[in-house]
Amino acid sequence: MVKKKQKQKIVLPPALPPEISEDEIEVSDEDLQFVNENRDYAGFVSRLDTDTITRHVSRVADLEGDDLEAAYEKRLGRKSQQKQEEEVRLQVDPVDALPVKTLDGKLYYRTLSNTSEKSENGRDADDEKGDSGADKGIVRLTKAERRAKLKKSKKEAKKQGKELGKTEEVQETPQAAVLAKVKEDLTAEEVFENKKLKLAELGIALLADPESNIKTLKEMLQFCKDDDHAIVKLALLSLLAVFKDIIPGYRIRLPTEKELEMKVSKDVKKLRYHESTLLSAYKVYLQKLMVLEKRSKYQHVAVRCICTLLEAAPHFNFCENLLGAVVENIGSSDDVIRKLCCATIKSLFTSEGKHGGQATVEAVRLIADHVKAHDCQLHPDSVEVLLSLSFDEDLGKAEEEDKENKFRNKKSKKRKNNEEPSQLQENDRKKSRKELLTKMREEVAADYKAAAFTTDVKEQKRMQSETLSAVFETYFRILKHTMLSTTDSPEANDNLVANATGAHPLLAPCLNGLGKFSHLIDLDYIGDLMNYLKKLAGGDTNSNSSSERSSKYLTVSERLQCCIVAFKVMKSNLDALNVDLQGFFVLLYNLILEYRPGRDQGEVLAEALKIMLCEDRQHDMQKAAAFVKRLATFSLCFGSAESMAALVTLKYLLQKNVKCRNLLENDAGGGSVSGFVAKYQPYASDPNLSGALASVLWELNLLCKHYHPAVSTMASSISSMSTSHNQVYLSSISPQQAFTDLSLERELLNPKYDIRKSNSKRKKGSSKMTGGFGSSLDTSSADEDELKKKLSDHFVLLRDFKENGRLRSELERTTLALQLYDEYKKQKKKNRKA
Repeated sequence: MVKKKQKQKIVLPPALPPEISEDEIEVSDEDLQFVNENRDYAGFVSRLDTDTITRHVSRVADLEGDDLEAAYEKRLGRKSQQKQEEEVRLQVDPVDALPVKTLDGKLYYRTLSNTSEKSENGRDADDEKGDSGADKGIVRLTKAERRAKLKKSKKEAKKQGKELGKTEEVQETPQAAVLAKVKEDLTAEEVFENKKLKLAELGIALLADPESNIKTLKEMLQFCKDDDHAIVKLALLSLLAVFKDIIPGYRIRLPTEKELEMKVSKDVKKLRYHESTLLSAYKVYLQKLMVLEKRSKYQHVAVRCICTLLEAAPHFNFCENLLGAVVENIGSSDDVIRKLCCATIKSLFTSEGKHGGQATVEAVRLIADHVKAHDCQLHPDSVEVLLSLSFDEDLGKAEEEDKENKFRNKKSKKRKNNEEPSQLQENDRKKSRKELLTKMREEVAADYKAAAFTTDVKEQKRMQSETLSAVFETYFRILKHTMLSTTDSPEANDNLVANATGAHPLLAPCLNGLGKFSHLIDLDYIGDLMNYLKKLAGGDTNSNSSSERSSKYLTVSERLQCCIVAFKVMKSNLDALNVDLQGFFVLLYNLILEYRPGRDQGEVLAEALKIMLCEDRQHDMQKAAAFVKRLATFSLCFGSAESMAALVTLKYLLQKNVKCRNLLENDAGGGSVSGFVAKYQPYASDPNLSGALASVLWELNLLCKHYHPAVSTMASSISSMSTSHNQVYLSSISPQQAFTDLSLERELLNPKYDIRKSNSKRKKGSSKMTGGFGSSLDTSSADEDELKKKLSDHFVLLRDFKENGRLRSELERTTLALQLYDEYKKQKKKNRKA
């Protein structure tokens, strides 16, 4: 009977896991990745037989249907009773009571009833009894119902949180907005500092080991796409510093497809990878610079990076792109950008050892194309850059040597044709040997040239000849443009009369360049060049209308420069040319009176006097006397610098032409020597027809009393020249040096002449000096000291004005900031009261 009872005992299977809806199941990305990676191990789940499993679970001691459900309900009832008993009991703190350890190894603590807690809740004793009685009749909720209640409570809490957030947003004060802005600013500053530190770390790592850290260039290039302008500028400048240090001293050539198929060592592979990544990153960087150079925010930084790269690595790849960007900005209206580009081009011209002269040729070609594209309407600096070029003086010798070699080869061929036929066979054998030897020598020479650092002499001369041809092409284009603009219809040129200096901005640097490189001009072009210069200066006797127009549209300094260039060309080619320069002397004679100190350049006039009058070999007596008289009248009308340059030239002419010293005599009818013109004509346009020998240099008497001591001493020394001896003592000072020494800027910086020293010289030169003149000199020296003090005080005041303006602007900024802070405090107080 006992065995039967044991068999009839019901053994329930383990409880199934609770049912969970599919919405509550959350599968993470890691779980999906794990299942996808280990599908082979998880395949058995799909092959399980679910029917047999359900049968095994549902089989409980031959119970089916309602009996099975009743068994499950009994087990759930037991569990609920155990939980209620545990809730009724109050567990004591393990620290306060010692536990009891059973034989199984479990720990049990003492517990108390929960009646004390219920008494503290403020309920009556009757309520407690009613509750305790009612608890027995309360229906217990199932797990599914509990989960539904938890879901509802969570949803209601979320809705309440959202409503509270909305109400808080509505009730936000200005104080909260200010705090939010401050937090945003702080976070932006932190992000900016982190990006700066990241850029610095990447740059230091690249500079420390560029081969292993070459991949970090791509990370640094990503900073150039940032939204913050400061970060972009920092990225551009840091990449500039990195590329300056990393770029090799050779031009990178990427391997071809055949070379890539070949087996190479690990070092070669590493080097190829390094070069390819460097070149690709450099290309992306240059493309970014070209894009940012057109934006006003990044223009200065981008142009600076382009110029620095071109100056540091003119031999490297993509040099043509850098040159194109620099030449485009060489005539920019922005002074900073223009000066940067001009300085870069000048450094390229002066340091040809870095690039071997190839960058110079390319730069000159691009400048010529740039001038042509803008129709010669650019800033003068864009052509003045060409003055820093340097050429070898032996450029023409190479062509002569080639001609001589050709002539020798022709002679040797004639001798070979005249040889006997018996010797021809032997010569053929020698020819074959010689051809083999020449081939070997050519190959060796080619390898030597590729490995050598020095450039070939022939190649260098070829590049210099190309550069020179491009330079003269630019200069002749500018001359032609000015000729066409001055000889066109007057209606088209009426707009240029007001701005005569701005109509031809490139003419002055063009004439300076022609004067500097005049010894390199081909003889075939010199005749046309002289005609162009004469027409531009206004001395073309055949067409008076064109000369009048050129005098309208060209300034006096530009016309004087045309005369100077003509004389320089003549001096450098004296043996090959025979041109009459009388027209240029007539031009100089007339332009002296048209000169104005504030409008025209005094340095150009002084250079014209030096080159045309002082450095010329011979002068006609009538012409020299006319220039002497014209310069004496000129020195009376203008400042000390112009008058000193004129007096130096006058003294030189008198020392060189002894017969012109008769102008110093005080005869009533003029000097003792007279020409074919009996009377002096001051308004004559030709110096040979002025009759200056019939006049007297009375201007020197007035110049001896000039306010400047240097001018007065020079005039007194000229007037005291003797006419008896024929010895020539040429002056050591030139008109240019005299003008620069007495210019206003030089006199203000370092005054050279002392009036007291000139006092004794002035007394010797003039016989009508009174005794009271010495006291006037002392007063004049005192006046000069006072003037110096006043000028120094004036410049100090100007400097103080600028400093005060800067301080006032800073003070206004601080006051505005304080006012904003006070308003913020007031609003804060109002919000607190509200």
